[in-house]
Amino acid sequence: MSEIQLKAPLTINWAINNSCNFSCQHCYSRSDTGDELDADILCGCIEKVARAGVLSVNFGGGEPLLRRDLPEIASCAARAGLRVSMNSNGFLLDREKARQLKEAGFSKVGISIDSHLPEQHDRFRGMPGSHERALNALTALREAGIRTSISTVICTFNHEHIDELIALAEEFGAEQLNFHNFKCSGLGFANRDELDLSPAQWKEFYVKALREKRKERSLDISLDDPIIASLGMRDTTSMVKGSVCGKLSLNIKTNGDITPCGFIPIVVGNIVTDDLREVWKNAPVLLKLRNKEPTGKCAGCADYSECLGGCSARALAMTGDFNSPDPHCWQP
Repeated sequence: MSEIQLKAPLTINWAINNSCNFSCQHCYSRSDTGDELDADILCGCIEKVARAGVLSVNFGGGEPLLRRDLPEIASCAARAGLRVSMNSNGFLLDREKARQLKEAGFSKVGISIDSHLPEQHDRFRGMPGSHERALNALTALREAGIRTSISTVICTFNHEHIDELIALAEEFGAEQLNFHNFKCSGLGFANRDELDLSPAQWKEFYVKALREKRKERSLDISLDDPIIASLGMRDTTSMVKGSVCGKLSLNIKTNGDITPCGFIPIVVGNIVTDDLREVWKNAPVLLKLRNKEPTGKCAGCADYSECLGGCSARALAMTGDFNSPDPHCWQP
């Protein structure tokens, strides 16, 4: 299936603040010190992306609930016709806050939970009591009528606990469980020796995760790593192959700077001053991401046409080149 060149990204992942009440060991954004756009400017920019043809916006940060005007910002997005979602650590999300989010137009909220063991999650996230508060957030959101997902960053302390994480997600009524591949960006780069898996461990994890994904259950298990194409995980319904960054989605930083994704710190424009469709169509970095060239072991790999070298962000962080083979790849 040939890839489709969209006139605009389907989704914008939008960081609306840099502040956070956690100290996560893998955080990619704590070094961001850019100014935060005020609500009026943000709403104008949100309307701009809706007019450009974007379908959904996912708010992040930092911790977006630390912005007191989050409901106002979300309401702007909902009125513009966008599907509105958010990623949160859940610490500040009680029943009243969940009710406010529902009224503001949120259709889905993702909560970060990285272990079924409270002490392990709390240590990784740098906040005592955060595991319990995250579970309470899932309950509050469900009661408010907001769909939920759980986001889990796979690393050395949880990669052997797929069954337990699935059971946790099912117990608390999550619609989706997102197993995120570990990115070597920000603190993730500094702590990679402690947290990242070896290529062999990644293969072992994905073999089991794919087996669980294929089972009949109400929970959707989502795997966002292009390198699983070498295990026969070829989604014939997807519009693109390889990384989706710069093909289906873009990232916007707190000061309005546009980047291919949150893990690729290369600015391609600014949503306040630039035309989104022009950036999307012609930014040189985006064109490079859409037209990668195989190098190293990728050049002779039969799976390259499906995975396109794996995660572009990880290759860039570890080698300085989008086109380099994904460091997580287990192929010889």
